[in-house]
Amino acid sequence: MRIKVLAAKLLARKAHKDTQKWASKPEEIQQKVFKSLIKQASGTLFGNDHHFTAIKTHNDFVKYVPVRDYEALKSYVDLVVEGKENILWKGKPVYFAKTSGTTSGAKYIPLTKESIPFHIQAARNAILSYIHETGKADFVKGKMIFLQGSPILEEKNGIKLGRLSGIVAHYVPKYLLKNRMPSWETNCIEDWETKVNAIVEETFNENMTVISGIPAWVQMYFEKLQQKGNKKVGEIFNNFNLFIYGGVNFEPYRAKFENLIGRKVDSIELFPASEGFFAYQDSQKEIGMLLLLNSGIFYEFIKADDFFTENPKRHTIGEVELGVNYALIISTNAGLWAYNIGDTVQFTSLKPYRVIVSGRIKHFISAFGEHVIGKEVECALKEAMEGTTIRVNEFTVAPQISPKEGLPFHEWLIEFENEPDDMDAFALKIDIAMRKQNVYYDDLIVGNVLRTLVVTKVNKNGFQDYMKSIGKLGGQNKLPRLSNDRKIADVLNQNKKT
Repeated sequence: MRIKVLAAKLLARKAHKDTQKWASKPEEIQQKVFKSLIKQASGTLFGNDHHFTAIKTHNDFVKYVPVRDYEALKSYVDLVVEGKENILWKGKPVYFAKTSGTTSGAKYIPLTKESIPFHIQAARNAILSYIHETGKADFVKGKMIFLQGSPILEEKNGIKLGRLSGIVAHYVPKYLLKNRMPSWETNCIEDWETKVNAIVEETFNENMTVISGIPAWVQMYFEKLQQKGNKKVGEIFNNFNLFIYGGVNFEPYRAKFENLIGRKVDSIELFPASEGFFAYQDSQKEIGMLLLLNSGIFYEFIKADDFFTENPKRHTIGEVELGVNYALIISTNAGLWAYNIGDTVQFTSLKPYRVIVSGRIKHFISAFGEHVIGKEVECALKEAMEGTTIRVNEFTVAPQISPKEGLPFHEWLIEFENEPDDMDAFALKIDIAMRKQNVYYDDLIVGNVLRTLVVTKVNKNGFQDYMKSIGKLGGQNKLPRLSNDRKIADVLNQNKKT
């Protein structure tokens, strides 16, 4: 076992050196990625339609290739799904990552032989960065669990398809297979609640050292472990000291997790998506995640405030600023071109380039021009909870434009683990924190356009029940922090009354 720890540290040192090489020359690396992508796709249908042979600079690219979301790219994706070759990328993709769409049903995101290795490499390097910085590697001797979708894949016109987490499960390195949990059979269970129960039974008596997954669903696993063992997760798993997560901000869950575990554990944040693996937390000391500039992805950034204007400026990596909210636009070696993934980011460092995920470009509240984003509500809630015993399981925020009486307001629907003694005082603390976060929101309060926010208690497991009701319980599914309408809020309020 000692050899395994030593090997991990040596591998971590090499990975760190390799990372430093590209991180130290970001603009040069991105330019190389850009030229390589254009060259490799110049003979595709998309490349021909968009004059790739004439593209020499980023300005040329902006001229010929407009920003698109999935709906706008769908006519090309449909041809790929039909089994046609050389459409968005050379040849055919190896997989489709199947995700739920909004207006077009299922979305099929291509994964190619060129793009898949970067998904695996990024996840590995995130752990190696942690080992290199902290010197902690004993966890490689224990068991590791990754809560994910089923690895069972379907096939469509010769191309395999499934959830991204299920696809990457086929690429677990051989040296990790003995340590990895749950078993293949358990991982193949489709129903999330049944699967979590099976994982609890399978892992309860194991030496679990690393646990990974989206916080909301790991929380469900922890709660079931606690119910079974009648003790803290940290007592059940004495050597559990590393939590790896992605998909959502961990801060709203941190206090609840520390209570469930019974102590603090180190954590690593990841920024993966079906469209690409964009960043990972490379330091326990710095804020933000290292943006992966050498992973077959060319990045553009549009200021969120300008995004819905005509022809907003598309910035490259050398033009970004600290603290500005940007829509993330990607072009990839899987054949996505000037593609809006929907996430917004802010840079916390420019040497190297580190980002935090600040929200979703379509997930905001601006019913009165306030343009509140996900990062702001998460920071406000965290600030209001500091120094208290209040713990939150889950929350979402929506505008109430037409209240039965009084001024409109923002409604915060919160499921508490430990609720405040004085709900009105807690709501006011959040409101004060929100006003510091967002000057437009503050102006609306001062101008008596809005009244201070209202907190509505959600029933125990209310959010899980909601996600189950729309067929999105577990896996990679995430609840929106913000909605500019009341579709989610009205369902939660209705369920509260019944």
